[in-house]
Amino acid sequence: QVQLVESGGGLVQAGGSLRLSCAASGSIFSIVAMGWYRQAPGKQRELVAAITSGGSTNYADSVKGRFTISRDNAQNTVYLQMNSLKPEDTAVYYCNADRVIPPNRYWGQGTQVTVSS
Repeated sequence: QVQLVESGGGLVQAGGSLRLSCAASGSIFSIVAMGWYRQAPGKQRELVAAITSGGSTNYADSVKGRFTISRDNAQNTVYLQMNSLKPEDTAVYYCNADRVIPPNRYWGQGTQVTVSS
């Protein structure tokens, strides 16, 4: 099993910044990628950003240039730096981890991000 604990959500004004953290623990030795998804009320969960164990990154078009994903392998933690936040970024943000041995996907409990206009 892999446990993911998120932190860093909150309320911020438009144009502000937040940094989300996700700490992984448990059977993490074969995690190949970690990422952040978000789900707004009435909408499907969508990928925000992901990073592989090799450091390759992928971003949703809507956050490119504003969000940065990074990871600290020594701390088994992934971060999402969110700048120039917009009201449409308001959602519950979920951390996820993909493991290959055995294959499984894990989710954190979610953290609320609210951007006021």
